[in-house]
Amino acid sequence: MITTDFVPGSPCWIDLGSPDVPATTAFYGSVFGWQFQSYTPETEAPDAVDFGFFKQDGKTVAGIGPLTEEGARSAWMIYFCTPDADATTEAVERSGGTVRVAPMDADGEGRMAQYTDPQGGQFAVWQPGRTRGMEITDQPCSLCWTELYTTDSAAAKQFYGGLFGWETQDMDLPGGGGTYSMIVPPGLPPERMHGGLTQVPPDALAPNGGKPYWHPVFAVEDCDATVAKVTSSGGSVQMGPEDAGDVGRLAVCHDPSGAEFVVLAPAAMPAPA
Repeated sequence: MITTDFVPGSPCWIDLGSPDVPATTAFYGSVFGWQFQSYTPETEAPDAVDFGFFKQDGKTVAGIGPLTEEGARSAWMIYFCTPDADATTEAVERSGGTVRVAPMDADGEGRMAQYTDPQGGQFAVWQPGRTRGMEITDQPCSLCWTELYTTDSAAAKQFYGGLFGWETQDMDLPGGGGTYSMIVPPGLPPERMHGGLTQVPPDALAPNGGKPYWHPVFAVEDCDATVAKVTSSGGSVQMGPEDAGDVGRLAVCHDPSGAEFVVLAPAAMPAPA
């Protein structure tokens, strides 16, 4: 489970780069009921490209902003908590990763940096300031899991384990589908698992040009009903809905700009906080 008492190495923030922020906020509003709160100062020009937050029942569940890199594709970015973004950046470079965005302050809210792992997967870190991270997790229409599709699971476990101290627990996927490694922050019990990683064939990475990628998993109460909202709102479904053993019922979806996310109706939905 993902909680909001963030510890080093745990997911603490997600945001989405979009080529059309108003259209994208409308899509997620239709699918999850999220409300958009602009962060762009009122002094900006009326046509300024908007940055802002997705809210669920008044609590922040994610951020959104325009794509800023030339040629970039729309995608969700997952941020992991760190006590020192500068030290993490040095560790990334020592371990064979690359720095996409050097550590920078976010108006006193925190300090962030973005990286690419040695296999090509993009991720980020957040050093809390006034903002610790998401205000709601593991509830309907909020982040409940994070997942990495990679070309080399052993190398990914070595890299992220060295960087964040993650501990992993392997399980065999049904039907000879390979191994799935579940991730736990260092020193925490199994119930604090916050994600997983798995090695996949090249065709599974086609949505990202063959490169490894992270995607978020959002909890929902009814997977099929949510998928119907995805398709009726201009999104698409890559896989599912289908049952996944004791995990629940899930589907892999794309928003209208191609950003991938998973919706999961857990077998046992946590009670609202």
